[in-house]
Amino acid sequence: MDKLDYINYLKELDMEMAKEQAVECQRYYFANDLGVIYTSNMTTFRVWAPTADNIEVLIYKEENDIEPKMKVEMNKGDTGTWFVEVNKDLLGMYHIYQINIKGIIHKAVDPYTKGLGTNSKLGLIVDLDRTDPPGWEEDKRPLLQRPQDAIIYEVHVRDFSSSEDSGMKHKNKYLAFTETDTVNKDGQTTGLSHLKELGITHIHLQPVFDYATVDDISGEGYNWGYDPYFYNVPEGSYSSNPSDDTRIREFKQMVKSLHDNGFGVIMDVVYNHTYHTEDSPFNQIIPKYYYRMDFYGNYSNGSGTGNELASEKPMVRKFIVDSVRYWAEEYHIDGFRFDLMALHDKATMQQVEQTLHSIDSSILIYGEPWMGGLSPLAHEQQLVKGAQRGMKIAVFNDHFRNAIKGDNDGQALGFVSGALHQTENIKRGVVAAISYDNEIQDYALEPWETVNYVSSHDNLTLWDKLHKSNMHDSEVLRIKMDRLAQGIIYTSQGIPFLHGGEELLRTKYGNHNSYNAGDKINQIKWERKNEYYDTFCYYKGLIDIRKKHPAFRLANAHQIRECLSFLDTPSNTIGFLLAENANNDSWKNIVVFYNPNRQSVCFNLPFDGHWNVIADDQQVRNEPLYTICNNVQLSPISLMILYHN
Repeated sequence: MDKLDYINYLKELDMEMAKEQAVECQRYYFANDLGVIYTSNMTTFRVWAPTADNIEVLIYKEENDIEPKMKVEMNKGDTGTWFVEVNKDLLGMYHIYQINIKGIIHKAVDPYTKGLGTNSKLGLIVDLDRTDPPGWEEDKRPLLQRPQDAIIYEVHVRDFSSSEDSGMKHKNKYLAFTETDTVNKDGQTTGLSHLKELGITHIHLQPVFDYATVDDISGEGYNWGYDPYFYNVPEGSYSSNPSDDTRIREFKQMVKSLHDNGFGVIMDVVYNHTYHTEDSPFNQIIPKYYYRMDFYGNYSNGSGTGNELASEKPMVRKFIVDSVRYWAEEYHIDGFRFDLMALHDKATMQQVEQTLHSIDSSILIYGEPWMGGLSPLAHEQQLVKGAQRGMKIAVFNDHFRNAIKGDNDGQALGFVSGALHQTENIKRGVVAAISYDNEIQDYALEPWETVNYVSSHDNLTLWDKLHKSNMHDSEVLRIKMDRLAQGIIYTSQGIPFLHGGEELLRTKYGNHNSYNAGDKINQIKWERKNEYYDTFCYYKGLIDIRKKHPAFRLANAHQIRECLSFLDTPSNTIGFLLAENANNDSWKNIVVFYNPNRQSVCFNLPFDGHWNVIADDQQVRNEPLYTICNNVQLSPISLMILYHN
């Protein structure tokens, strides 16, 4: 074969491949009308099911009816969808698809459903406009100039209010987030008023889409919610009536209340796996399409929970993108935290980012840059640490977390609790994991790409971890370690993240995986606010300083390299300077010192003159506590923040 013949052969081969791809693409459907669309005159049903031989919609008047009120045959289209219009008012009725695939009958609620009956047995036909609370059209997201201006507070809906001492009437419900002026038995604020007092900016809700393991009516069972069932409907057990559209109404009331009180709302989303596998709605409609399979044809298990969704497939990617768009537009959600985000291919996450930021450029997107097991997804497609560079997506900084406190659940020590040789790792976190110089560099391109934290819902709480790793130390010393750990987070560049209740030294009694351990273990124990009020005030002071001083929220990597310089300090300590009104700060020069040692350490200040101390080991305040000159004698296991004009 000569060169010309070979070129013609390649052209013919490309044409054949293009034809095959064109045929394959005819099976995909990219319009935006999948699911159920209601009007008072007509309801349309469209489901993507290219392998089905026949589909009927079964429509029920009541969710417990044995027989459907009507059966409607669906029509097959050219792009793998089945479609039908029902020219009746079906508001409030229930539905399910009956699907014939090669003679086998499946029943499934469409994954695109926007309403559900009790315990997700049937889909609910809803008029979304009727679920809007008063003023919903004027509802606005809180202003967020940059991601690093956010201060994120992670909380579980049920944990927030379930305690008898919460002072809230709507225990375990969305509506608890609408109650104001609640107090505990000691008169200390709780709930929404507590969050306002603390000063955080964004509420990160652990999963609030419909999940599988808690009974909607009785509330029996407890789960964090990382067991997804239907992605586009609020969880029913958190509503006062799970059988109708109440869950939608009350979810929107919660969002509106949080917005009215100045908080952004972040959803924890779990698109990496489903609770059910063979019996999942996805598999009942199109067997095995939505999931990754291994070489032997088995479900791959990169999630560690039995399956993983194949985000790289066109219709799976479409579903994920459609879903986040729906929550952002219909429910005014301000941010999304992706569980096991490394299981999502980069192209899908790029489309997620572009879609959400076309709606509002301030929507936060962040996630876990790891997975729960091995996955067939190619490594170069995985959104692991470093893969997010330049994507306007942030990832959790476990490097920083481990340097600060040690391991998650064991007895290993960290910088604050007695480990040596962690100063370089702490410095990498302080500069938001960017390439700061030849020695201090990590995975991030810009400061908005890193979420800084020392604990989250997973693993031991920070307080329980310190109790385990430093059990022979006094409570006084462990409180100092706790405050230093959080002080490092709030004085570092990047996005700070707080596990809800840590400001009260939250304990789960040493349970490191409390996903189903119940209310007594998991609930925020509001009585601890009185017991540890000084520590609450310490957290509050750190947050207030961070919010009021943009030097702690530098705009980009270039500004970090220009404005932040590390000081020469004694062994196993850190000091840095934020100079020359960094990021237009009102304070000309700011110095921060960390001393994790068990003895006092003397630090030299970089300039002569009077320095105002605004934080030490006892208190934090946005005005001078006292002034010092030349050098600082810093107490054991503490930080100090000073400014000089």
